[in-house]
Amino acid sequence: MSSSNPLRDPRDRRLPRIAGPSGLVIFGVTGDLSRKKLMPAIYDLANRGLLPPGFSLVGFARRDWENEDFAQVVHDAVKEHARTPFREEVWQQLAEGFRFVPGVFDDDDAFVQLRATIEELDKARGTGGNFAFYLSVPPKFFPTVVQQLKKHGLSHGQGDSWRRAVIEKPFGHDLKSAQDLNQVVHEVFRPSDVFRIDHYLGKETVQNILALRFANTMFEPIWNRSYVDHVQITMAEDIGIGGRAGYYDGIGAARDVIQNHLLQLLALTAMEEPASFEASSLVTEKLKALRAVKLPKDLGKHTVRAQYATGWQGGEEVHGYLEEEGIDPHSKTDTYAAIKLEIDNRRWAGVPFYLRTGKRLGRRVTEIAVVFQRAPHSPFDATDTQELGQNALVIRVQPDEGVTIRFGSKVPGTSMEIRDVTMDFQYGESFTESSPEAYERLLLDVLLGEANLFPRHEEVEQSWRILDPIEEYWDQHGRPEQYTSGTWGPKAADEMLARDGRSWRRP
Repeated sequence: MSSSNPLRDPRDRRLPRIAGPSGLVIFGVTGDLSRKKLMPAIYDLANRGLLPPGFSLVGFARRDWENEDFAQVVHDAVKEHARTPFREEVWQQLAEGFRFVPGVFDDDDAFVQLRATIEELDKARGTGGNFAFYLSVPPKFFPTVVQQLKKHGLSHGQGDSWRRAVIEKPFGHDLKSAQDLNQVVHEVFRPSDVFRIDHYLGKETVQNILALRFANTMFEPIWNRSYVDHVQITMAEDIGIGGRAGYYDGIGAARDVIQNHLLQLLALTAMEEPASFEASSLVTEKLKALRAVKLPKDLGKHTVRAQYATGWQGGEEVHGYLEEEGIDPHSKTDTYAAIKLEIDNRRWAGVPFYLRTGKRLGRRVTEIAVVFQRAPHSPFDATDTQELGQNALVIRVQPDEGVTIRFGSKVPGTSMEIRDVTMDFQYGESFTESSPEAYERLLLDVLLGEANLFPRHEEVEQSWRILDPIEEYWDQHGRPEQYTSGTWGPKAADEMLARDGRSWRRP
C-alpha cells in the first residue's frame, strides 16, 4: 500500500515529513540525557504532529519499574523540560505506547523480554517492526548491547522493516578505540543504519552555515584566502564539570568538544560546495576538508591547554578543577584547549583556523567568526580609522542563534571618523516559528532514515587523526596552565594569537 497522501500537493512545503510506523528503544533510559533531552523531544515531536499515531517508546534500565512507573518518569521529564505546551490528549495517545523492560545489559532474559515487548507493540500499536535502538549508555557498554541485539535477533527487521542504532559520543578516546568501536557496531548493523549523534549538527544555525554559503551569492566569492584573514571557532561554557568527574577526568575539553563539535563546524565552514544536500555528497566534501587539515610544526607554540582555578562566577566563589569532588589533585586533564590548524588546499592555504573550548569561561556561547583582511589601501587618515577593526561575519550557534556582520561606517558628524557597526539577524526575530531543539530534528531524522546531519565513521576517525598527535604531545610535555574561573582563559592562549599578530574575539 502506498503511504503517499493523495490530498497533498508535492509543492506544498508547509507540511513537514512525518515518520512512518515506528518505535524507539532507549538503553540507559534513567540517565540525564534521556530525561532532559530525549523524552521531551519525543513529546514535542508528537505535539507537533510529526510522529505516527502508534509511535512506541521502550525504556530499558536497571530498575524494577512497571510500565506505569516509566510513564510517570516520562511525564515528569516532559512537564519540566518540553519546549511546547503540555496537552493532555497528546500525552494520552503517546503514553499508551510506553513499555519498560528491567534488566542489565548482559542479562539474556531481559533481551528475551525486550523482543517479546517489540513483537507485542507491533500487534498492539502497528509499529511495523521498525525500531531504532538508542544507546544512551557509556561507550564501554556499546559492545555488550549491540552483541545482545544480534544474539536475540533484534538487530535486523523482517521483510521491509528496518532496525537502526543511535550512538551518543564519545566515539572512542583516540583513533584506535574509535576504529575498534566502529568495527564492533558495524559487525551487527550496516554502516548506513548507524546514526552517530552530534547534537550540534541538529542545531538550526549549524545547518544555516550551508544555507548562508551556498544559497546566496554574496558570501561565497569572498570565502577564501584572498579575503579571509583567519577563522575563530569558539565553544565556551560558564559551568564547571558538575557531577561528571567520573566521565570527564582523563577525557578533557579537547577530546570532549574539539574532536567532534568544533572539527565538524570547521568542516562545514571550510568545505567545498557539495553536489547535493544528500548525506553521501556532504560527507564527501566534509572529509576532503578534514583530510586537508595540517597541524602546526611547533605544537608547543600553537596549542594551549589549561585548567580552571578558583574564581568568581555569577556572583559566587567557585572551586578550581583540581579541588572538584572526585578529581585527582595531580590530574593533567584539560578543561580549556586552544589549537591552531591550517587547511592545505587552494581555497584556504595560509589561513589559520583557531579552535578553542573551555569550561568556566566568561559566558556560554558557541560561534564561528570569519574575520576578513583589512582594506588593502585606505584613503582615510590613520586617525579617522583608529576605532576600526576588521570586517567579520559571525555565525552564532548558541544562545541567541543568528548571524552578525561587522563592518566600518562613518560616525555622524562633521569629521570623517569611521567606526565598527554590526548588522544582526536573529532567528527569534526573523521567523515566527521557534527553532526546534536539536534532538527533535535528529530523532525525527533517525526515524525517517535521513543521515545527512550525522557524522559517518570516516569523519570520526579522521578527526581523531587530527587530535591524537596533539594529545600525545601534551601527554609528554608539562602540565596544563591555570586560569581564573569567569575569565576568558589562560594567558598562553592570548600569547598564541599575539605571536601571529592577532587576538581572540570577545564573544
